[in-house]
Amino acid sequence: MNELGSDAAAASVAVEGPPDSPSGKPSISQGPDRIAVAWCGPPYDGGCMITGFIIEMQQVPAEAIDETDKLAGGESGWHEIATVVDSLAYTVKNLTPSATYRFRVRAKNVHGCSTPSLPSDPVELQAQEISTEDFHRPICVKSGGDFKSRFEILDELGKGRFGVVYRVQEREESKQILAAKVIKCIKAQDRQKVMEEISIMKSLQHPKLLQLAASFESAREIVMVMEYITGGELFERVVADDFTLTERDCILFLRQVCEGVAYMHTQSIVHLDLKPENIMCHTRTSHQIKIIDFGLAQRLNTNTPVRVLFGTPEFIPPEIISYEPIGFQSDMWSVGVICYVLLSGLSPFMGDTDVDTFSNITLADYDFDDEAFDCVSQEAKDFISNLLVHRKENRLTAKQCLESKWLTQAHDENLSNKICTDKLKKFIIRRKWQLAEQVPQRNQRIQHYNNNNQYSKNIIQNNALPCPTHRCLDAQQRRFG
Repeated sequence: MNELGSDAAAASVAVEGPPDSPSGKPSISQGPDRIAVAWCGPPYDGGCMITGFIIEMQQVPAEAIDETDKLAGGESGWHEIATVVDSLAYTVKNLTPSATYRFRVRAKNVHGCSTPSLPSDPVELQAQEISTEDFHRPICVKSGGDFKSRFEILDELGKGRFGVVYRVQEREESKQILAAKVIKCIKAQDRQKVMEEISIMKSLQHPKLLQLAASFESAREIVMVMEYITGGELFERVVADDFTLTERDCILFLRQVCEGVAYMHTQSIVHLDLKPENIMCHTRTSHQIKIIDFGLAQRLNTNTPVRVLFGTPEFIPPEIISYEPIGFQSDMWSVGVICYVLLSGLSPFMGDTDVDTFSNITLADYDFDDEAFDCVSQEAKDFISNLLVHRKENRLTAKQCLESKWLTQAHDENLSNKICTDKLKKFIIRRKWQLAEQVPQRNQRIQHYNNNNQYSKNIIQNNALPCPTHRCLDAQQRRFG
């Protein structure tokens, strides 16, 4: 200011620097041989954009863990294990079972890194479950009342129209807990179907497939003794309040499904009833799955075309509806539908009626337009698209699925994004209502649709209607197991 007047100017100065530490301490959840770490962002970003997070890990010696866990392991032994961009979660793999770990996180921007967050609570990685690869026991089919001499019945798990499922224990040897299906077989046709299922299960020695331990035959019933699975259905596990479903989890589950299916196909066996209810968790806290229910499975001979007219409407491939020869890739269509539902909670071909559903399937009419797919990777959509192909010859095989880009990736941090399971919960509720409907009625609708569309002039073969024993009993075992 002077005698001629005054002037003023203003200036602002922005002081930038490294960000503050991430708020709080990371939260931890664990699966087999891995730990998922999640954290919050910093309260102040240092005046510029956060460019990533650095995850550090400390393996805590057993003798260093005190009662308060406040100083467990001290400040030594911390090392960087990963840098994450655009995510607040990371899954640490290939850890040592029974070891104890802590994790902390640093935020970074262009000016540098923050000080570390508070360390997580120490977490002891649980030892992996005993592999069922060693479950392959000698299979024996015996006549007479030998079952009760070898097994003690502990309690009843469920009862169906055609028999009962029991929890049993071996009287000698391992004292192992198993499940026994006692199936009434008065009609010769029913007996034949059960014996075919036993024959197929004897051929399937794989850790991702339900294993048969023994079977016994008498004049009026057959007893099948199998693994006792306690984990419940996979879909019910992933919608539980204590489970956070991510795309990485879906990859883990689908890889196991494809491993089991690939093995079946090497044995020239096709499952023909792959659906959510037939994929079980080994235990209630396990990420390991088992494929069950081989009552509709068929042996395929390349020289003899096989046609069937049975299955679950939402999951059957076009060739079954049109009564054309099935193949190993018939299972892969069902895998594609399962994957679609798991990622979105939506059924890709579901119509207002079964006839509408069959029509959508024969047209291979589906899309990824729903908002549920907004956070699903393009690799996952490509995986599904390569399975939901009308001509079975053009679908990926199970072996090709295991080599696909989606099932082989593991390090993309976007795969840790949470998948909303609200729609999947509604899907499960609807399926529970549908399971109350009789299977033969559905098969008749497939036949009716088939005839109305002039796909086949053939008479349905004797094996078109499955022996209903496995459905009633497996449903009870899942409900009570």
